[in-house]
Amino acid sequence: MNFTRWSARLPGTQRRAAARTEQTASPDRQGEGSVPAARAEQVTDEAPPVPAVDELRVREVLDRVPSLVALVHGPDHRIAYVNDAYRTAFGTRPLGERAREALPELDALGLFPLLDQVQRSGKPRTVKSRKAPDGRSYTFTCTPVAQGGGKGGSDGRGVLVFATDVTDHAEAAERLRASERRQRETAVTLQRSLLPQELEEPDDLRIAATYHPGGTEAAVGGDWYDVITLGGGRTALVIGDVMGRGVRAAAVMGQLRTAVRAYARLDLPPHEVLQLLDGLAAEIDANQIATCAYAVHDPNEGKLVYASAGHLPILVRDENGTVLRAEEPTGPPLGTGGWMHTSGSIPLSPGSTAVLYTDGLVERRDADLDEGIAALERALSGATGTPQVVCDRLVRSAGVTPDHDDDVAVLVLQHPARTGPEGELFRNAALELLGGVEAAPRARAFASGVLTSWRFPADLHDLGVLATSELVANSLQHGTPPMRLRLRRTDRRLIIEVTDGDDHLPRRRRAEPGDESGRGIAIVATIASNWGCRRTPGGGKAVWCEFALPRTQLP
Repeated sequence: MNFTRWSARLPGTQRRAAARTEQTASPDRQGEGSVPAARAEQVTDEAPPVPAVDELRVREVLDRVPSLVALVHGPDHRIAYVNDAYRTAFGTRPLGERAREALPELDALGLFPLLDQVQRSGKPRTVKSRKAPDGRSYTFTCTPVAQGGGKGGSDGRGVLVFATDVTDHAEAAERLRASERRQRETAVTLQRSLLPQELEEPDDLRIAATYHPGGTEAAVGGDWYDVITLGGGRTALVIGDVMGRGVRAAAVMGQLRTAVRAYARLDLPPHEVLQLLDGLAAEIDANQIATCAYAVHDPNEGKLVYASAGHLPILVRDENGTVLRAEEPTGPPLGTGGWMHTSGSIPLSPGSTAVLYTDGLVERRDADLDEGIAALERALSGATGTPQVVCDRLVRSAGVTPDHDDDVAVLVLQHPARTGPEGELFRNAALELLGGVEAAPRARAFASGVLTSWRFPADLHDLGVLATSELVANSLQHGTPPMRLRLRRTDRRLIIEVTDGDDHLPRRRRAEPGDESGRGIAIVATIASNWGCRRTPGGGKAVWCEFALPRTQLP
């Protein structure tokens, strides 16, 4: 193969050759005042001129470049040339042979389809960082060249293969990717360890949750959820999302989740919990913000009372399949400060399903957020089955895959409509307490009759009547009307609650032997499995206690 014939057709060589022809003028065409070159050299002391790039031979240049260069021609890619660097890397290659047999390294790299494409299209192509059989990584650029005297068809075309050693870059990139994978694994491990390992199981709700970390490198964020049983049959539900990615976001999430559980134990209204959480978030990291929705379910009220700090709306599907969206009030995200959060409510009657979720479930780069929420509403309207089944269906309908680009957390709760034998395990009874000395004995008689009708054993019956007597007496002495006694049984516990119009919360204290009062709450705390008190939204308080029911005592 005459390489000079090929080099004359390389890109730019024809243009440079024409320029040299114009500069080399014959003597009879030079101007009369021109000075011969030999004479000019004698007059000046300058060094001989350095040859221009156009005057260098292409083969001499390619033989000396550190990159690997090979030239193949024709439809069967016969070898026309390989430079010294190529021979050093892969050994001597016979000229004129078919590249498929003589250049096995290109076959191992899968470059022959690319050579065919370049030869047909006449356009250069590049493949980045392919690892060759010699263990080195190369970036290959395949450029079409036309054979001198050719007609422009594929038979007259060759392909110049130019390979740059990028082993160091490839290894550095792989080390970076490995570091990012380790960081992501650390963040995922931290994230999962900070989420509830097992969800608490309220008596009146069925709950399921799922968490999917983002699939991109180090994309784990600060999504979290939680279920907190408050006592007295009430349950707090939490969903939140810390802005940002990586270990830092997961660590902030863990601190916020711990704080929410602590504040929930105070049994505060949802907006007061968020108010406290807002101040804490600013102290943890002034540059880190988070969204959060906190809701409380009371089976006696048939609704969710909630507050939102910049979070997406809760969705509720009623027993007929109609989906409601919790709208206002929604305040700014946690950590922004200067905002007074307020609580709202949405119905959650028996047979209803509620969904709390983070933005990874509904937010897409190519669609409006409202469209994603509307699509989730449509999916929820047709989703039936257990909470876990509903949870899985919603995730699938949103197109969440292992390589999803954002974290997804979903919390699904159902308030089942119980009938038949199961309904017998969930009972309610209430009595309005009118003032006067008759209120206490009437409350004891009412409690005794209800507990007898619920077929409680004698020992549990007597404890329930005693607890009722002490709570009612405490309310009559320290509370104000209206007063109400409420008894509730579930499949797992008996709950006794007394409400009144005074918002002063009782506290357990040690009564001295000579004290005539102060023992009521202490007695209740001693005989009951659990007790507590809270302020009610209308201004007042509720004091409650509960007794665990032995499984053997269930009807």
